[in-house]
Amino acid sequence: MDQPSLYIIGTRGVPAAHGGFETFAHRFALHMRNKGWAVTVYCQADEGPSGPVIDEWEGVRRVTFAADSGALGTMKFDWACVRHAMKERGVMLVLGYNTAAFSALLRLTPNPVLTNMDGIEWKRAKWPLHGRIWLYLNEWIGALTSNKLIADHPEIEKHLARRRSKRDIAMIPYGADPVTDAPEGAVRGLGLTPGRYLISIGRVEPENNILPMIQGFAARPRDLQFICLGKLEPKVNAYHAEVMKAGEGRVIFPGAIYDPVVVKALRFHAAAYCHGHSVGGTNPSLVEALGAGNAVIGHDNRYNRWVAGDGQFYFADEATFSDILDVIEAAPIRLKDAAAAALRRFHDGLTWPPVLEMYQTLCERAR
Repeated sequence: MDQPSLYIIGTRGVPAAHGGFETFAHRFALHMRNKGWAVTVYCQADEGPSGPVIDEWEGVRRVTFAADSGALGTMKFDWACVRHAMKERGVMLVLGYNTAAFSALLRLTPNPVLTNMDGIEWKRAKWPLHGRIWLYLNEWIGALTSNKLIADHPEIEKHLARRRSKRDIAMIPYGADPVTDAPEGAVRGLGLTPGRYLISIGRVEPENNILPMIQGFAARPRDLQFICLGKLEPKVNAYHAEVMKAGEGRVIFPGAIYDPVVVKALRFHAAAYCHGHSVGGTNPSLVEALGAGNAVIGHDNRYNRWVAGDGQFYFADEATFSDILDVIEAAPIRLKDAAAAALRRFHDGLTWPPVLEMYQTLCERAR
């Protein structure tokens, strides 16, 4: 029997440097390699020759194209990947639908196309009107032209069921590794006391509710510290400037940190993980927080409540976030109970083995 082939399209590539899709591609490529599949991952480089560079990483074939930064550079990269993949034969796993107008061309080949439809990208406030229209159209194109759609959350599955029959949709969340220990050096190096600080990790955007969290924290003196990880450009971004002003002298802003060892330590030693994301499905950062045994203070929406479960704290605005902090400072045992609930939820289907096995089953059925 011929060796089955898998092609992973839509990420920056492997090994993973940052991002949920990159981490998944890294883990799934190695998983399928171990199952006897020939795996190819399309990778993006900041510089290099115009044509593809083909090499191997950990038994996984990499096809790398150089691409410029920004949305146009990403589109050119995706176009190059699709053109190359059209000449290949195997199961095509497309991560994201932002350029589904290109990946739809894969249906002109005998290759089955599985598409992870990510979140409802066109609803994100950060995109200009023309960008939202592009994403909306591409969501429809991806939904109608893929052999199988993958939703990472039950609410995304419901949304996609308005585009395609539910039998054409598989619901598979993200996974993460459990974190059972981490050195304290990186934590103390940032001026933090292990177990006595709150942490948020993510893009500093209005839809991620960074400002209400920081305003709620700064509303009164606290025994806790707060560290906000995320790229900040206050000179060019008014929201960033407002966030930094609200937390001035009270919140630590180290910028974006991509070192996985440092991020893991910061999660593990936090008193709670603050997750303000309000748009999207299963957020990888939230799953990672659960795997680290973090109590969660999350924005109150159907996405976060399904992922984190009922044992956590949920806020609607600055005032309710502040009230939650009052509660946990007065009764620290509530944090311990939430941390235990987080681990129970994590082991109930959000670890990597069941996630990767569900994707494997999809690929095997698609061959």
